[in-house]
Amino acid sequence: MTAIVFAPDGQALPDSIRAWLERHRLPTAKVATADDLMAATLRSRPRLAIIDARTHPVAGLKGCQRLKADSFTGIVPALVLVRNDSTAFAAAFDVHADEVIRDGTDVAEVSLRAEALLRRSDRDTYVHPSTRLPGGIEIETEIARRLEGDELFAACYADLDHFKEYNDRYSYYDGDRVIRILSKILHDVIKGVVAERGFVGHIGGDDFLFVIPLGAVQEVCSEIVSVFDAIVPYQYSEQDRRAGYYFGKDRRGQLHKVPLMTVSIGVVSNERRRFTHPSQVSELATEMKSYAKSLPGSVFTIDRRGDLANDEGAPRASSPEAAIEVEEQ
Repeated sequence: MTAIVFAPDGQALPDSIRAWLERHRLPTAKVATADDLMAATLRSRPRLAIIDARTHPVAGLKGCQRLKADSFTGIVPALVLVRNDSTAFAAAFDVHADEVIRDGTDVAEVSLRAEALLRRSDRDTYVHPSTRLPGGIEIETEIARRLEGDELFAACYADLDHFKEYNDRYSYYDGDRVIRILSKILHDVIKGVVAERGFVGHIGGDDFLFVIPLGAVQEVCSEIVSVFDAIVPYQYSEQDRRAGYYFGKDRRGQLHKVPLMTVSIGVVSNERRRFTHPSQVSELATEMKSYAKSLPGSVFTIDRRGDLANDEGAPRASSPEAAIEVEEQ
């Protein structure tokens, strides 16, 4: 990845900034206009945008303002360089700069500020904006860490059933609240049972993946299913809650009964398998989740199949139905 440098006057970056970029092996691409800044950022999605507003503060700050106002480029962290006075310093933050460095700042402080900026940017990029849980990149990193640690763990893929119909009947606002409720249940149950040994990630929408020690699967998943089934009916109107269903339209426009939402969890582990990459865990967890969703009610299904090498010559099951445990509430 690169760093885009917006310098309206074309002047060189301070030595402290150049040294920091070199240390991180971040190549730079220079632009001289706000239009070029936007075009380059949209085209390449850089790691960082450095905006030099020391000698041409109006042009520099307007460029920063445009960058942060656009929904596609606003996620790029903006580091603004200003002259050494409080007015310029405040003006840069007024246009939503993520970090501001005054001319003449100590080299060590420049490095610390830039490092902190990238950490904040990674944190904001890798978490889901609604639930504030880690996203796909962090999920993959966590699974890889567990694989490298050679510990027995379970990866559990949780998904809501009949969530789309709920959104259609109520609203996306209500649907977002249900997603936050599920995220809170996952977090609280896992934290309560396994403390820091658990991890909860938000893939997106109503899809979550959590990683826990293998021995905690039954307790954690049973509690999640139980708590969810106790809470979710109260996200419906009294009429729908009492009936236990409502009428919705399918893709053909035909009315059909829609049950209240349930949660399905597909569980895989490295107890009988030898995984070499997080994608293998993810693929199998998705398979198990899909199988769980084919069953009625809130359930969690545990894959008991194994690799030939790990199952001492036992034949490998060809489908989830051939070797699973299904738990229903």
